[in-house]
Amino acid sequence: MYILGDIGNTETKVYIVSKRNKILKKFTFLSKSINNKKLNNLFKKKKIRLNKIKKVLFCSVVPDTFNLIKKFLSKKVTSKCLEVKNLNLKSLIKIKVDYKQVGSDRITNAIGLMNNKNNFIILDFGTATTFDVLIKDTYYGGIIAPGVRLSLNTLSYKASLIPKIDLKKVNKVIGKNTISAVRSGFFWGYAGLIDNIINLIKKETRRSFKVIITGGFSNLFKNSIKTKASQNQDITIKGLIKISKLIK
Repeated sequence: MYILGDIGNTETKVYIVSKRNKILKKFTFLSKSINNKKLNNLFKKKKIRLNKIKKVLFCSVVPDTFNLIKKFLSKKVTSKCLEVKNLNLKSLIKIKVDYKQVGSDRITNAIGLMNNKNNFIILDFGTATTFDVLIKDTYYGGIIAPGVRLSLNTLSYKASLIPKIDLKKVNKVIGKNTISAVRSGFFWGYAGLIDNIINLIKKETRRSFKVIITGGFSNLFKNSIKTKASQNQDITIKGLIKISKLIK
C-alpha cells in the first residue's frame, strides 16, 4: 500500500492506494490544526497498518504541515516520506518556468491531466484561484488570482456592515440588499474574471484548449461561465499516482 497526499493551505487530503492504483481509503483534515496526536488517532481510526506502507508521497504548499507529517510517518513506516519536488519529474513533464516558483500541487495536477495530445487550462478553486496552462507535454505557466472564499471572508472581516455570506448562483446582476449585492459582485465578478483570463490565454498562445475546473467552487461555476468547461476533482490524486511510479 501507498500513502499519497495533497497538503493545501486549507485542507490536507490523504489517500491510501493499493499497488494496483486503487484508492482504498481517503480522509481529510485542516492543514494547520494537525498534530501528532491527531495524526495517530486518524490512522488508527482508519485502521491503516503503517508498517505495510511501501511508498509515501505528498504534494504540499504548506512546508510546516508536510514536515510535521514527515516526522510522524518517519517513525512509523520503512519508506521515505517524499514531496513531489524531491523527485526528478523530467521524464513525466517539461516545465517552461522556474521550477521553484510553481506549487507542487499545480505541477501534480498538470501531470494528472496530461495526455501529450491536448492542450489544457486547469482552473483550480482553492485558497487561491489558479489557472495553469498545459500545452501537450509542457507546463507553460499560469495565473494566480485571489481565492473566492478568502476574498469573501476578508470582505466580511474588514467591512463592519457586511455579514459572512455563502456564495450562491444568482440570476440578476443588480442586488436589492447587501447580501444579494455581494453575492452578485462575487458570482458575476469571478465568472467574468474566469472568462476574461481564459480568452487572454488563448489570444496570447494562439492555441485552443480544453478547460478543466476543479476545487471547492467548481460546482458553482462549471455551468455559469461562457467558456465550455469540464469538472474533474480527481486530477491531483491521478497525478500523485503517476508520480509515485518514479519511486523505486
